[in-house]
Amino acid sequence: MKIAIIGTRGIPNYYGGFEQFAEYLSVGLVERGFEVVVYNSHSHPYKEFTYKGVEIVHCWDPEDLIGTAGQFIYDLNCILDSRKKNFDVILQLGYTSSSIWSRLFPKKAIVTTNMDGLEWKRTKYSKKVQRFLRYAEKLAIKHSDHLIADSIGIQKYLSDTFNSKSVYIPYGSDLFQSADEKALADWDFAPYGYDMLIARLEPENSIEKILKGACNPSSGRPFLVIGNHDTNYGAYLKKTFENCSNIRFVGGIYDQQLLNNLRHYSNLYFHGHTVGGTNPSLLEAMACSALICASDNVFNRAILGNDAFYFNNSDDITELVINLKRQEYAGYIERNIQKIESTYSWSKVVQQYVDHFKQITNKLSS
Repeated sequence: MKIAIIGTRGIPNYYGGFEQFAEYLSVGLVERGFEVVVYNSHSHPYKEFTYKGVEIVHCWDPEDLIGTAGQFIYDLNCILDSRKKNFDVILQLGYTSSSIWSRLFPKKAIVTTNMDGLEWKRTKYSKKVQRFLRYAEKLAIKHSDHLIADSIGIQKYLSDTFNSKSVYIPYGSDLFQSADEKALADWDFAPYGYDMLIARLEPENSIEKILKGACNPSSGRPFLVIGNHDTNYGAYLKKTFENCSNIRFVGGIYDQQLLNNLRHYSNLYFHGHTVGGTNPSLLEAMACSALICASDNVFNRAILGNDAFYFNNSDDITELVINLKRQEYAGYIERNIQKIESTYSWSKVVQQYVDHFKQITNKLSS
């Protein structure tokens, strides 16, 4: 079976969650005997034409020249190239800048789309952009042969809003098993002596709400904010909390081993995402044995269940930061690790995609 994966900037991952997913999935499919092509932006740092057995097709991407509009041209170039190849299945990751070209997909290929989160709810977008994203969402649903939801919440949304069926396949993660206190040496932190969050610094990720609650030097712990803060919203946050001595904006960190150690040795890990499906950073925190406090919404509860703290406002966070006795909640950590092993391991996720591809191609032939 020949599979194409479009909708990302490419592999290996240098960017974000969908790129990481594309890397793990494509390599896993090749290991199981599939022929896999991943479309890469021509500006991707990796310039080779294969990666661990995955074929890489580099397509022109003018995003660096013209901004966001370049993403639409890049997706169009990927889809036009796919018409030249004999793919059995095209896996479309997201729909933001690709679904307007849906009619151009090759007719013989089966298109299955991972619908990602509720992109139109992101408050960073203007009302005009949010309306477009709702339109793009409808196009993706209309022109996809099959839909994939990576969370139960998204699956329910697709059913309730569009009466559309989808197959639930979550995102994946692997257990972090090489924790090393030496990784903290350059930070001058004691294990479990700091709280943290890792996120894009955007309003819908509850950053301001979390920091307002965590702005408490009396806790005796620094609070690390890991994410690119060289943005307008980042500047606003830094200005807002400039007098809060325990909050430290450390920027983006892309060393996965360091990130995992920081997660593992944190006292409390905050996850404020509100509009996504199965968020990769949440699973990674679970896999790193972090004790988690998450925004109280259906997406996070579907994953964490009763094995996390939840917040609705800044006061919830302040109370937790001051009064938490971490050692009393080892069961939360242990049960979240069990969830990674039983439900969210990459090997299980890849196998579910294998089963999905086999099922949809068999349906076509029958």
